[in-house]
Amino acid sequence: MAYAVLLCVAGAGLALWATTRTWAVELTPRPTPLPPVREAATGADLLPWLPALALVTLAGGGAVLATRGRLRRALGALLGLLGAAVAAGGAYGLVAAFDGELSRQWPALCLVGGVLAAVGGLLTARRGHRWPAMGARYERPARRPTSAGPAATGDPQTPDRVTGRRTTEAWDALDRGEDPTVR
Repeated sequence: MAYAVLLCVAGAGLALWATTRTWAVELTPRPTPLPPVREAATGADLLPWLPALALVTLAGGGAVLATRGRLRRALGALLGLLGAAVAAGGAYGLVAAFDGELSRQWPALCLVGGVLAAVGGLLTARRGHRWPAMGARYERPARRPTSAGPAATGDPQTPDRVTGRRTTEAWDALDRGEDPTVR
């Protein structure tokens, strides 16, 4: 599981970083004494959907940790598709004829990042259902019926353990500036 998450996060992060770099520089000539105007275009300028896909892939890589079972496998398939789309954007940046002088290393890094994220997503889709899930301590506890015991009656003679209805009373006491543990 760690390899899949690292592949997704590292690949998406690499692609997101590569889209912020300058992919093309266009020089517009001006009259003789003036230097040409330099217009730089990043990968995000040329392919505006590419950083958005990389960012969603980055978030999905973290979501692998919080899911389990079929949902994790579906997320892995989605991450595989998103990684492939990011890789396709990088490949397009390599072969496209943008205006001006082109820098090919940033689209190549975007392509590599997309492939890494796609591999991580496919690994999650294939084996994710067997991986461990988050522990129950991260889930909301089931509600238990309240009993008419001393904790529910509001009796001041109850032990220091604060449960049930008395929990809100303790918070209210804190709001008033009182220490609810002092009897």
